[in-house]
Amino acid sequence: MIDPYLAGRLGFAHRLPTEAPLPPGRQPMGLFEERDAILYVPEGVDPRRPTPLAVLFHGGGGSAAKILPMLESHASARGFLLLAPQSLFPTWDIVIAGHGPDRQRLDLALAAVSTRFLLDPAHLAFAGHSDGGSYALSTGLANGHVVTHLIVSSAGFLSVHSQEGAPRIFMSHGTQDEQIPVGRSGRVHSAGLREAGYDVTYVEYDGPHAYQPPVIAKAVDFFLDARE
Repeated sequence: MIDPYLAGRLGFAHRLPTEAPLPPGRQPMGLFEERDAILYVPEGVDPRRPTPLAVLFHGGGGSAAKILPMLESHASARGFLLLAPQSLFPTWDIVIAGHGPDRQRLDLALAAVSTRFLLDPAHLAFAGHSDGGSYALSTGLANGHVVTHLIVSSAGFLSVHSQEGAPRIFMSHGTQDEQIPVGRSGRVHSAGLREAGYDVTYVEYDGPHAYQPPVIAKAVDFFLDARE
């Protein structure tokens, strides 16, 4: 039997906050000397009320600062927390050799957020673009016991050794993507996930290997659904 942690399983569990909340804005979590996780806190969050959380993974060679604009304005306008972890190496461990330090760092970052804010267990999303989309999809499917939604932009691959739960999935991909052609990625992955029984919303757009703001707006609606 495969070790669940090597398969990407997180130890995170929802809990009641025990520490003071962080103030609004981009806040380093203070967990790591290198490539610390960043939490964006919108104005007006009540730490005692359940708040949605989106965890946003950057692409290869990226950073929290580069990927945060994908969802930051939506987090500000609609009042959800936005956590941007950073891979220890230039891209996520699963892309290089399998789950390892990034899974451990993600677990620590999620636990740290939950000690300061009461999280909504019905709205915890993993999201990402390119390598970050692949990481969100692969790790999210392995942790469907806590991850409720996946927002996957231009993912190149899917690597899952152990599936848990049934998160709802929003996938998007550009038809002019020359880096990761849609015919061997978005179309294949969405069809396979539907066949496996997942609730999949799949959107193609006329564009290159870059996320499209109007499509991301639809993904945020998908994430928050009838909550507001």
